Amino acid sequence: MSARSAVPAPPTLLPNTDLALERHGELGAAWLAGMWQADPLADAVVAAGGAEVKAVRRALGDDPRSAVGRADLPPRAAALLADATAEPDWLERDRLDRAADALVRYSAQWGLVLGAASLLRGADNWVAARPLLLTGRYGHQPAVRSIEVGEWLSEVVRPGGMAVDGPGFARTLRVRLIHAHVRRHVREHAEWDDSALGVPIPQPYMAFTLAEFGHISLDAMARLGVRLRDDELADIYHLWRYVGHVIGVDPALNPADESGHVAIEDLYRLTSPGPDDYSRDFVRALTEGYLAPQLAGLVPGPQAVTRPAATWLLYGASRVFLGDEASDALAIPDGPAKHVIRAARPGLFLLDQARLRILGRERATARGYADRDRELARLKAENAMQHDLVDAVHGAVGH
Repeated sequence: MSARSAVPAPPTLLPNTDLALERHGELGAAWLAGMWQADPLADAVVAAGGAEVKAVRRALGDDPRSAVGRADLPPRAAALLADATAEPDWLERDRLDRAADALVRYSAQWGLVLGAASLLRGADNWVAARPLLLTGRYGHQPAVRSIEVGEWLSEVVRPGGMAVDGPGFARTLRVRLIHAHVRRHVREHAEWDDSALGVPIPQPYMAFTLAEFGHISLDAMARLGVRLRDDELADIYHLWRYVGHVIGVDPALNPADESGHVAIEDLYRLTSPGPDDYSRDFVRALTEGYLAPQLAGLVPGPQAVTRPAATWLLYGASRVFLGDEASDALAIPDGPAKHVIRAARPGLFLLDQARLRILGRERATARGYADRDRELARLKAENAMQHDLVDAVHGAVGH
């Protein structure tokens, strides 16, 4: 049976579905079929009500593996925990910590590209963004949303963070439940046309999130002069493969390496109906309301001068990261800033190499963790933010 004949009819609003199959074969078939697939285990926990959700949260406060066999653990919570805590045959845990060390040495660059490249690449698809819009959190409070992502990443990307009893593992499973809460909210409080859109937060868009934090951000960092070794890159992709396992991505769509990430990105672009006005509003709010003020604060001088300059540079960087076609669709202003960013790459590379030679990798790593955690605390204080993830906000979806 061919990949084409095995695929159910895809959502009607997705373009280029035939090309997705022709270009990517079985992966393309899994992508299109996955538009009808969510996360049955997490969805079942949320549908069962607060007792099951609270049972998962209690287990995450201890060692989730020890909770799986307890007689008092509700059955749906037990099934979700058993799935998340299962050790894949391919997992090498020492690589997770090596990946964290490699990434944290570039916390400043990674933080920048996650906003100016990864999140904007995701915005280039209004179907993927629609569930978040329907929760009332799309385009609003970009600083708080970005800090929530930073809170999650800060625990995933640290030594022992993705151990089963580690803080990154716990927060990743909480994100999995947040996705399920959003699906239920969309089903109960909004109009959603499955035949046109697929299910809310389907498997393909969960897989694409891994590419946002993986290849999309790494490619953008390389354009800023960051040069990671091949073994460091492989470890980083291994980390995101494991995050995909914990967060509930189907193995057929969970990318294992750089080529897998690139294929997922291509499928996302091929089958995207493009951005809408909400997507463009999000890009503007994120860039001008959050990223530009943060970048401007690093440069001495009056905000009346530094903030427009920072905005100009960020839009130029986004054009470099996304390309002109996607940037035009997202209404990212064009101009000479993109040429400045491209021209700066060799100098940024030399500066980084000098930094590593002066500090050494061990000191650069330790400084990276300290700087990142200090910066995250500053951002939370500036935004009067007391919570970590949205499920800790009273009244928000997922609480």
